[in-house]
Amino acid sequence: MARTAVQVAAGLTLVLLLAVIVRLPWAGDLGMHAATLQRLRHDLADPGNPLVDADTQSPYYSPWTVLLGGLARLTGLPVFVVLRLAALAGLALLVTGVWRYVRALTVCGAGNRAAHGAGQRAVFALALLSLLFLWGTAPFLWSGFPGLHSLALTVSYPSTLTLGLAFHLWAWLTAALRRRAGWGTWAGLGTLWAVILLCHQFAGVVATVGALATVLSARPARLPRAVWPRLGAGLLLGVLVLWAWPYYDFFALLGAGAGLESVHRELYRDLPARFGLVLLGVAALAARWRRDRWDPLALFFALGALVFAAGLLSGHYAWGRALPAVLVPAQLAAALETFGAARRTLRAGWAVVLAGALAVGAWAQAGAVGYVVPHDALPRAVEARYREPWTGYHWMTPWVEYGDVVMAETEPARRIPAYGPYTVAPGYPDFFLPDEERRATATEQYFAPRTPERVRRGIERAYGVRWVVDTTGTLHDTGLRAVTRGPEGQTLYAVR
Repeated sequence: MARTAVQVAAGLTLVLLLAVIVRLPWAGDLGMHAATLQRLRHDLADPGNPLVDADTQSPYYSPWTVLLGGLARLTGLPVFVVLRLAALAGLALLVTGVWRYVRALTVCGAGNRAAHGAGQRAVFALALLSLLFLWGTAPFLWSGFPGLHSLALTVSYPSTLTLGLAFHLWAWLTAALRRRAGWGTWAGLGTLWAVILLCHQFAGVVATVGALATVLSARPARLPRAVWPRLGAGLLLGVLVLWAWPYYDFFALLGAGAGLESVHRELYRDLPARFGLVLLGVAALAARWRRDRWDPLALFFALGALVFAAGLLSGHYAWGRALPAVLVPAQLAAALETFGAARRTLRAGWAVVLAGALAVGAWAQAGAVGYVVPHDALPRAVEARYREPWTGYHWMTPWVEYGDVVMAETEPARRIPAYGPYTVAPGYPDFFLPDEERRATATEQYFAPRTPERVRRGIERAYGVRWVVDTTGTLHDTGLRAVTRGPEGQTLYAVR
């Protein structure tokens, strides 16, 4: 009965995520990914910068987005429909990846007693629930962090697909080390590793940490000598794929950390509220480590914690994006310990504690229901946990055409390019854009209340501005003609 309940709960949660995909709530970076597909849809070979009218590289042009852009170009499907398809693919890869990795950990794993049949399905369902709900009492919304509320807003992002690929990588690597795989398998593993890094660099770090833990858990001293040249060849092939990718210079990103530290400092704040429930998984890891000093999840956790702590101590806060390498192994360990504890009474007691923690975590993330249920139908307690999605800019598309340049401040600039136009300054940091700071300064100067009209005209000429979006209602300029008004008091102006 308990196993059935776990499977039903996991199934209902997946149904909720499928309903969310239909709605596709807009928050965070959705506009960036939509803009990327817009550029690839119009020019697959040389798309240029996704946000501003400039011919630059972009790390958003990954193997996955190029594939999606090609799909949009061939089929004529709207970008937001393609993003829904991307969300379905990402969710499918995440779920199947968790299944394969959990199976790899339980089959022949030390202390695991549910390796087949209904037991295996229950282990998988509990592992999936732990990944979604075993976080904290305050939801943490960030791409690459697969809590339910976070995943509801980022399921269409490349980070979701990449994390799913990472689970498949760890499972495949585990099997390859056990059965002494041949050269072709190792070449495939190296290529998959490179694709993960190209699609989402931060998730790629997590994947790399997990892969290293997997190799260490196989006890390198006991591995056959034939494994090492094959593993080395796989790594070399992966590096070659990274080097050969034509859309951006992957290795140039190694110098991009300086501009990302302030954004990622947030990852080191409010840790108990955001991730306190994961301590249950840490206790499970300790039990696994006592049974097996080479336990892959314990090694995975230790390496992830090392990277995360190094980011804090060195001030490289972007390294905090490796935090899933700490959380994921602990969450999986919490689920596996329900079936892996030595005595039946321990397993039963652990199941009760884990069920309570999952209930607390589910309540903390109950706001995700708001992306499926009408806002006014939510109970007040759930509504308080709901994050209102952003509004789009479809209201301006009857006038603003693809490739037009729009002058807009940061928040609108994060959404406007999703419909095809460009903005003067990018809404997100752009390592490959050499004049990013100058563009940001020009935008700030344009919207300053005391800026002379002649200065605004000069900025418009310099960047080919045809439209202006004013979010404050205070921009009065004889060189601008009001065309229409949008939500939240916004006004679209045409440059005369």
